[in-house]
Amino acid sequence: MIHALLGLLGCQLAGEVICRLTGLPVPGPVLGLVLMVIFLLIRRSVPASVETAAQTLLSHLSLLFVPAGVGIVSHLHRVRDEWLPLSVALVLSTAITIAVTALTFHIIQKMLGRRSASQETPQ
Repeated sequence: MIHALLGLLGCQLAGEVICRLTGLPVPGPVLGLVLMVIFLLIRRSVPASVETAAQTLLSHLSLLFVPAGVGIVSHLHRVRDEWLPLSVALVLSTAITIAVTALTFHIIQKMLGRRSASQETPQ
């Protein structure tokens, strides 16, 4: 599991370094995630240790919201002062996320439907 965590953190570090060196307007961990996905696509499988580490992290994901909650409580005065822009941003980002997710699902469903249709027809 230590090797898997090192791999996850290594991808995050690589993403952070690339973002800082190039000035990309993307968070380093997001670029690290893209690097990890590319690595796994090239490898064509997920190592068992990475899967175990990811499942363990996901099972404790709620703990990662504690720092965010503490930050909101410590800056409650700012939240109170800027509630309208925060509310608009939350509603819009949620709506956009739902729309993009639905569109992505629809596109993938069409692609899988075409693939299964082409495999079912005799050649």
